[in-house]
Amino acid sequence: MKNNGLAFVLVTTVAIAIVGAGLSVFFSRFINLSGTFGDTAPMSASNALPQAAPLQEPTTAITYSPPSPQDAPPSIKEAVLLGYNLLMETGKYAPDNVGNKLSCTNCHFKGGITQGGKNGGLSLVGVGATYPQYRKRQDYAVDLVTRTNDCFKRSMNGRPLPEESKEMTAIVTYYQWISKGLPVYAEIPWLGTQPLQSTHVPDKTKGEQLYGAKCSACHGKNGEGTAAAPPLWGDDSFNDGAGMHKPVNMSAFAHLNMPLGNPDLTVEDALDVADFVASQPRPHFSAK
Repeated sequence: MKNNGLAFVLVTTVAIAIVGAGLSVFFSRFINLSGTFGDTAPMSASNALPQAAPLQEPTTAITYSPPSPQDAPPSIKEAVLLGYNLLMETGKYAPDNVGNKLSCTNCHFKGGITQGGKNGGLSLVGVGATYPQYRKRQDYAVDLVTRTNDCFKRSMNGRPLPEESKEMTAIVTYYQWISKGLPVYAEIPWLGTQPLQSTHVPDKTKGEQLYGAKCSACHGKNGEGTAAAPPLWGDDSFNDGAGMHKPVNMSAFAHLNMPLGNPDLTVEDALDVADFVASQPRPHFSAK
């Protein structure tokens, strides 16, 4: 009996050892397949699951080819044309919202249908594809309605258009129509201007002399404007909250576009003139 009992114990011990070894191999394979288990290390490169290839941004050539307002489809043509007219003759088409003698086209030449750059003013082709957009002024993303009303309040020294008004709808429809075909949130190379790169310290005295020689014939001796060009200061011009009131913006614009049709201001000239014009009296912007 003692020998039989001893044999039973030996057989049982061997069996347990064999089963334990098998379970150890099984769980070690499970651990390797699952990547981590408890405090074990993650999968090695040799047994890692395959990763999806990163998505590649499509490369689309950005070309300047805005459609004509006249070519808008019948369903939006009336709105597109009204939007164009609002930019060309802002005071005529939105008299209750304009507080000076400016129109949008004074900065956005030809209603914004230009390629910007030399002689092109500030283009609007593409804004319909790049807004909403972050603006430092609001420290938040703003849409085209907010951006447009900023101009009415500051550049036009007026009042914002009601957001759902016929006029605002027309302007936004116009933006989107002339931006037709441009990829959404692409880098549109002709939008905006870049600050002038110079170590020149602006000189108001030289700026005043340059203004008299190159600008006053169109903008008036005292910045009051003429039939040829808008006022640059005084009650009929943009207020001190407008982007163009900042010399960094005005100088870049003047360098590329002034005198109109034959821009020949050097970088230093543009900095001097902008500093002089920005120092002249104009309406004060109130956020109320």
